[in-house]
Amino acid sequence: MHFPDNALLSLLLGDHDRHLVRIEQGLGVRVSCRGNRMAIAGDPARVEAAQSALTGLYRRLERGEGVSTSDVDAAIRLSEIDDPRLPLSDLPAIRTRRGAVGPRSPGQATYMDMLSRNEMVFGIGPAGTGKTYLAVAQAVAMLQAGRVDRIVLSRPAVEAGERLGFLPGDLKDKVDPYLRPLYDALHDMMPGEQVVRRMGTGEIEVAPLAFMRGRTLAHSFVILDEAQNTTAVQMKMFLTRMGEGTRMVITGDLSQIDLPAGTRSGVRDALDTLEGVPGIGVCRFDKRDVVRHPLVARIVDAYEQRAAAEQETSARRAREGRGPEASGT
Repeated sequence: MHFPDNALLSLLLGDHDRHLVRIEQGLGVRVSCRGNRMAIAGDPARVEAAQSALTGLYRRLERGEGVSTSDVDAAIRLSEIDDPRLPLSDLPAIRTRRGAVGPRSPGQATYMDMLSRNEMVFGIGPAGTGKTYLAVAQAVAMLQAGRVDRIVLSRPAVEAGERLGFLPGDLKDKVDPYLRPLYDALHDMMPGEQVVRRMGTGEIEVAPLAFMRGRTLAHSFVILDEAQNTTAVQMKMFLTRMGEGTRMVITGDLSQIDLPAGTRSGVRDALDTLEGVPGIGVCRFDKRDVVRHPLVARIVDAYEQRAAAEQETSARRAREGRGPEASGT
């Protein structure tokens, strides 16, 4: 590979070649650099992925953007996209007045593509995959472009066995802690004073799920966060609030359900019922899409492995339990 600008190449390599080392470790290749030329050795598919990652990072520098460790990690994940509809040179982006928000994993690229095409999208997967953040970014972009009149943000008020009545203050004080991730994402997308002003005028509305009953939401971008904690009845109620010109995004993590034992999650029920219906997109994230600290992906993986082992043990015991019954003893 040849890089014409030595100054940008230095930024690409990072201090003490740390970005280069990260790409070598992440993709299992060997990279050597001499002057403004770079050679990559390894498995052909891995070499191609490394070339794609380095090219993408260099283009960032050409556009005047910086390259951080998280950007390198994102480039590594994105270099392995195998969807021919989403080449690296044409990845989707959400454009707000604060700047463009781009995908940092293959799952995010697919999700952003769905957000732009579908009127209703389910984003399902573990923590740290950007489900809520990207949904809020799309909502803000559409509000600022005049494609919707308002943003409605909602969550079910169910968390780790606690209930709103145990919290001090009025309704807003009780609800705000549950909606903090949504507020944080909003403040990343637009100036704080604009968030406050738009909330004052009703252009941005934040409400618990229970307050949705009986309403029709038209020309709105509606986000239901932590939807795994809805019941099937609540989910049906929410989905049928959809009015003319409205987009809906439902996000949730089916591994973190806080509903009472034996209560079926509304997300699971909705997916079983609605997946495949025209106009509804379903994006399933996995541990490869976790864009927080790398340890988060390993934590998610460890929990998934334990859950799989417990399921296998339960299935084996069930088979053993049926054996004598089947033989008539």
